[in-house]
Amino acid sequence: MKFKILHEIRGRLRVHILNRYSRLELDKLFCALNSERQIKRCKVYPATNDLMIEYFGSKEDAIKLLCQTEPDTSVIPEHALTSVTAARELRQEYTGKLLRKIAGRYLRRFLVPRYIRIAILAVKAAQYIWKALRCLSKGKLEVSVLDATAITVSLIRRDFKTAGSVMFLLEIGEILEGWTHKKSISDLAGSMSLNVGKVWLKTGRQPVLVKSSEIQSGNEIIVNAGSMIPFDGTVSGGEAMVNQSTLTGEGVPVRRNAGATVYAGTVIEEGELTICVTQNAGSTRYDKIVSMIEETEKLKSSVESKAEHLADRLVPFTFLGTALVWMLTRNVIKALSVLMVDFSCALKLAMPITVLSAIREANAYGITVKGGKFLEKVAAANTIVFDKTGTLTEANPTVHSVVSFCDKTPDELLRIAACLEEHFPHSIANAVVRAAADKGLTHDEMHTKVEYVVAHGVKSTIDGAEVLIGSYHFIFEDMGSAVPLGTEQKLLAISGEFSRLYLSIDGWLAAVICIEDPLREEAPEVIAQLKELGFDNIVMMTGDSKHTAKAIAERVGVDRFYAEILPEEKAQFVLNEKAKGNTVVMIGDGVNDSPALSSADVGIAISNGAPIAREIADITISENDLGSIVTLRKLSTAMMKRIDRNYRSILSVNSGLIALGVGGLAQPTTTAMLHNASTLGIGLLSTKKLI
Repeated sequence: MKFKILHEIRGRLRVHILNRYSRLELDKLFCALNSERQIKRCKVYPATNDLMIEYFGSKEDAIKLLCQTEPDTSVIPEHALTSVTAARELRQEYTGKLLRKIAGRYLRRFLVPRYIRIAILAVKAAQYIWKALRCLSKGKLEVSVLDATAITVSLIRRDFKTAGSVMFLLEIGEILEGWTHKKSISDLAGSMSLNVGKVWLKTGRQPVLVKSSEIQSGNEIIVNAGSMIPFDGTVSGGEAMVNQSTLTGEGVPVRRNAGATVYAGTVIEEGELTICVTQNAGSTRYDKIVSMIEETEKLKSSVESKAEHLADRLVPFTFLGTALVWMLTRNVIKALSVLMVDFSCALKLAMPITVLSAIREANAYGITVKGGKFLEKVAAANTIVFDKTGTLTEANPTVHSVVSFCDKTPDELLRIAACLEEHFPHSIANAVVRAAADKGLTHDEMHTKVEYVVAHGVKSTIDGAEVLIGSYHFIFEDMGSAVPLGTEQKLLAISGEFSRLYLSIDGWLAAVICIEDPLREEAPEVIAQLKELGFDNIVMMTGDSKHTAKAIAERVGVDRFYAEILPEEKAQFVLNEKAKGNTVVMIGDGVNDSPALSSADVGIAISNGAPIAREIADITISENDLGSIVTLRKLSTAMMKRIDRNYRSILSVNSGLIALGVGGLAQPTTTAMLHNASTLGIGLLSTKKLI
């Protein structure tokens, strides 16, 4: 890319792009730069062909990066480009609506004769009146009736200026509310879109792991339990229970077998499917998520619903106040001043915007929130439950060593373990696969069908011998494997500081894979901060051994810990805490955490965890920093404080305006203008950053 620097300060550059790029190419450029770790923030100005970046590191490195960056579709995920393009189109749409509305009002005032302006006003007023009549016909007395009454009374009094101002401000308010609402939904949908790196492609005798970008329509892919379906398609083989909650909102998995249609973004909970791809990922998935979010009530918090109901309940009191003022003063002007002011408009505008803005701000911190009610729950929570592996410990554990208990070498045993583990993503499984790759231990698909037993392990058959890999409980207690005679002391001698995977072949322990699972550097500080922020019950739960769990618990500073726990026991613990009246947040990253994530008031998944955990979770945080949980708590608390402040502001401002009208200190036109201006003002202030 060729450019010239227009302005610079430390950590920030604004440049003018000398290349002539199309709008789509600028979107691609934006995506390419945003994907760079060196870039903190990027903004493109299509009208002037300018670009602004905030960067980490040196200015020279930032300039070098800009010089090397070109719009390149091969390195840009399709879902990312789709969401950026949608955001740009949305911005253009609503900016155009605002400009047309404002320009139309003032051009009519100077260019259109008065009688024509009155006719246009009457047509617009008829729309508000018709909406109010439809509301009344349903036996409801809502804000639309109040708006229509204020407009009608102004027209009857031939106060066309007031009627026009009221309708103009109502229209501007609707545009701003719609823009904020759709922008928040667009951002949320973009962050929820697919990001599947590799898939299993069915080719002849054995499946092959390939990049998802290489998949074409008509290809057959294999998707296992716990994995996300990356493309729309038709099932050509297998049977599975598929969680479709992100598309349909239904919480119960549905059965899918040969001939059934499956959709990108849904997750297989049980079973395995061979899928014939009919639609590549991208805009279709994005559009489905947008539609789902717009249609579901899941997005709404109880404070939003409360504000809407309160707004409608206040309408009769506004009418009553208007009637009382007229009866006591016999002054139509004073009565109309009360009618022009109501509490409901601000309530209906400010509360949803506050919540949606909080969701959008969370997304800027790498936190994906699937609904406003979950932020409200985080603010109220007093109990937080952590899974250990991949959550309190590093998201990328490593294999320290492989201890052989048979005639095979450690490398041969690691090859076998990686061959099985690569089918089921989890931080420990990923560690095994990485260790084999680092040693160059490539392998053919030597095994038969791989079966995953949740929270226990994996089993398959190689050359007629049953091969198992998993926890101590799974290998020895569930499956009845035995330690080879004379090797008992060798097993006992393995250090307790490591997490362990046990590999069994034909009923005999073949290897113990020792996993280094280092504590996250920031974990103790995060736990301390969470205690300061009001969590008085911080718990760690793990399927690991008691010795390992105790060592981690003492270092991190949790209040309690539970070791050698099964998935159903995690979920039951969460349910028991809720039964005691606690509001519970659960944080995990694996398939085995899914039941507890689903049972908690708020389930939080780590972004690089198992797809099913991310799918079931209500909130997803970055794997890079556990401090996102602290940010989330602060953000949700700040959101609730802003909502309380909005309530007080709406009450005081509108009460003051009513007092001015009743006291004869303000005309109806003035109170209407001030009321609508204050409503918009509170709404716009609600979009400001919370933390």
